Amino acid sequence: MSRVRGWPPLLGAVLALWAFAAAAHRPSDAFLTLRLDGGRVGGQLEIALRDVDVLVAADANADRLLTWGELRASRARLAAVVASGIRLDADGRPCTLAVTDLRVHARGDGRYAWLDLAGACPLAARVLALEYRLLFDLDPTHRGLLHLEAGGHAHAAVFSPDASRREWVLGHSSATGSFIDYLREGVHHIWIGIDHILFLLALLLPSVLVWRAAGWQPVTRLRPALYDVAATVTAFTLAHSITLSLAALDLVRPPGAVVESAIAASVVLAALNNLRPLVWRRRWLLAFAFGLVHGFGFAAVLGELGLPDGLRVLSLLAFNLGVELGQLAIVLVAVPLAYAMRAHRIYRSVLLRLGSLAVAVVAALWFAQRSGLVSG
Repeated sequence: MSRVRGWPPLLGAVLALWAFAAAAHRPSDAFLTLRLDGGRVGGQLEIALRDVDVLVAADANADRLLTWGELRASRARLAAVVASGIRLDADGRPCTLAVTDLRVHARGDGRYAWLDLAGACPLAARVLALEYRLLFDLDPTHRGLLHLEAGGHAHAAVFSPDASRREWVLGHSSATGSFIDYLREGVHHIWIGIDHILFLLALLLPSVLVWRAAGWQPVTRLRPALYDVAATVTAFTLAHSITLSLAALDLVRPPGAVVESAIAASVVLAALNNLRPLVWRRRWLLAFAFGLVHGFGFAAVLGELGLPDGLRVLSLLAFNLGVELGQLAIVLVAVPLAYAMRAHRIYRSVLLRLGSLAVAVVAALWFAQRSGLVSG
């Protein structure tokens, strides 16, 4: 037993450090909008100031506060990087695309550099191709989110290191291409959505335990644990699918700051419920109630990407399916491990108790930041 006693503090510290490191990470997304009208090209690129510094070392005094003066001084270097990292072709012939203006624009997750773009393509082009490679060699988690208006249709695409080039036949939208894009983005979002993952894990950790007067005790059979997992995951999936669809179709759209704060609060409450359960027999009710809030969070990401005209429902279904597949992968890894470790004291004292406490602390910090109680 002496060898085991040293593990809980160590593992608890590791869990806390991992959670705080995860809290500090922000997804790296850039938003590219292009409009092709005849032979003229216009649009804009929005890229986070933190990513601008990664691209061109714009923070001259290294104080981690990129000023307007520093950004303006780096305009020529930034324009050159954009010109080499974004290539637009029409029927195999290169289009021109240049930065014409630079501003700063505030988004929900921070300040972004707004670059106005203008250029020209050969007239009467039939096939348009875009290659996007910004930041991929520096940050493999980076994504370029494109909204393209050309040939009388709107198109959307997600660019990643393994999907850096797309083609469109002007005049119609590609159902297959859009489905794959949105499916991939749904999986990607759930896997980088640390708040969603921690909420799901907080619900799954006690699924292999039962609450008695003496505290959490391991289940004696697998079947009740699987039933609890199925009920919890189904309730969460149904709830966030409802609100994701309502928001994506512009039927209900609550303020983003309220949604993000509510998501953080849901993580706090789910984690604290593991320490002193108020709801444990029917945790699926908790999963459903808070799943409604998380659905609005998923919708905010989908709103940034946009839904292509004529393929709105298909793209929405693909994104939601991607979220479910990413979620299922987490469940298939977490639940067997939890069941195998359920009878060990480390599972209950470290993974459940200290882990839930660490998650609650981190999520409380998120809530304070997102609600404006403290500065990010």
